[in-house]
Amino acid sequence: MSMFCYQCQETLRNAGCTKRGVCGKDESTANLQDLLIHTLKGIALHAEAARAGGAEVPDSVGRFMAEALFTTITNVDFDPEHVSDVIEQALLVRDQVKALHGGSGPDHDAATWTGTRDTFAGKAVSVGVLTTENEDVRSLRALLVYGLKGIGAYADHAAVLGRENSAIYAFFYEALASTTRDLSVDDMVGLVLKAGEVAVTTMALLDEANTAAYGHPEITEVDLGVRNRPGILISGHDLRDLEDLLEQSKDAGVDVYTHGEMLPAHYYPAFKKYDHLVGNYGGAWWEQQKEFASFNGPILLTTNCLVPVKDAYRDRIFTTGRVAFPGIDHIPDRQNGGRKDFSAIIESARKCPPPTQLETGKITGGFAHAQVVALADKVVDAVNSGAIKRFIVMAGCDGRQKGRSYYTEVAENLPDDTVILTAGCAKYRYNKLDLGDIGGIPRVLDAGQCNDSYSLAVVALKLKEIFALDDINKLPISFDIAWYEQKAVTVLLALLHLGVKGIRLGPTLPGFLSPNVAKVLVDNFDIKPIGDVQGDIAAMMAGR
Repeated sequence: MSMFCYQCQETLRNAGCTKRGVCGKDESTANLQDLLIHTLKGIALHAEAARAGGAEVPDSVGRFMAEALFTTITNVDFDPEHVSDVIEQALLVRDQVKALHGGSGPDHDAATWTGTRDTFAGKAVSVGVLTTENEDVRSLRALLVYGLKGIGAYADHAAVLGRENSAIYAFFYEALASTTRDLSVDDMVGLVLKAGEVAVTTMALLDEANTAAYGHPEITEVDLGVRNRPGILISGHDLRDLEDLLEQSKDAGVDVYTHGEMLPAHYYPAFKKYDHLVGNYGGAWWEQQKEFASFNGPILLTTNCLVPVKDAYRDRIFTTGRVAFPGIDHIPDRQNGGRKDFSAIIESARKCPPPTQLETGKITGGFAHAQVVALADKVVDAVNSGAIKRFIVMAGCDGRQKGRSYYTEVAENLPDDTVILTAGCAKYRYNKLDLGDIGGIPRVLDAGQCNDSYSLAVVALKLKEIFALDDINKLPISFDIAWYEQKAVTVLLALLHLGVKGIRLGPTLPGFLSPNVAKVLVDNFDIKPIGDVQGDIAAMMAGR
């Protein structure tokens, strides 16, 4: 076994990738990412020792932890050299934190190992998840760490926009340090549930950062066609990157199109002033090899959702932030609060033909919590009159697995008196279907990116308040969630913290859940795998 990774939904046979990741990651990169997590545990141990001794750990440490955790999410960093760079930074940060408490204290390997870049590969093979022998302990630690990865991603996005919370960083230290200790099952489960609480805090922070910078999302029609000028395609999640690109390209004679999880950028008022932000091109992340080839112009990947790059567009794709791929041009981070320099992308676009059209029409979105709450009276009237019988939350991730057609079939077969609440790229399974509306309320309400699942939780809590209910589970809402990677794990833990029960999760339950840990989730939260379409629809309509 040259590697072992089971952190995403597509892991081989739902058990683990052992030679090469289904995502395309090679063994070297996967093992180095394990070593990076191991090193972050060392930072956490020293941070806890420093805090116990009365020292203050600067937020810069937590910010680095968020960036490093983000680096290890599926489909982010495929470049072993780049991951090695981050490990070297982690070792420097570990030494800085160690100095805060005089250098004594933790003697765990994560806190003490030393080595050079030349020895990273040898060290990496000895620190993966399988070093925890007990299956249930391994499962609970994995669930916690994968939840932390999503929290790290959302915290990083918020920090880019100037919003941070020291309590989130403190939880990084507490949670990662806990995975080096022999804790009781109850204590480990408690930390997993605390991760859900911190996830809610982090997503709320990011929502605050996004809306403070760009305004509250508004109901917006987004064009799916193309124009006759050269274009730049921007994918991923980072709204600050989009802002920098739009500002630098506004007089360049090129158009900008969104892709994948960048679609919801169209809903923010601040971006509507840019006439050259003209529409959305294509669908979910897993279709990018075909769609990037036909786009003809340069592509910017701002965060995760990259897949191995094809020759058809290799010379016109750029990465930035945490995302990286061997041999692909990487745009450096901002310096001293300035903008990233996207001039190379803009110059590339000027030399390219316009995009090849994939489709025509429009899709509507922008139903984040502020917009839905503004429509609350209309929604409540529709529920009270019986026009809306049930809301189905179908948020989360899309992916390549054929079984994901389940979500399209559910959307097509739901009764006409149901409304789908969505966020994340899972929406591409049904957001272009003509499902109509209920009294002017569209039957698909798109709140935005995967982190905007927070908006769906806010909407549910607001409806609970309006209907004077004492339990969120008494609402006419069912959860039918699709997952792919670790940010979806974070969202799941957030929903559990909020008390949501009866969540259907698919297309498979996570391979990293041992039978006993899965039983804990089933017994306490009634989490269940998806079943057949008609059976699940009948059960959801009956509130089961």
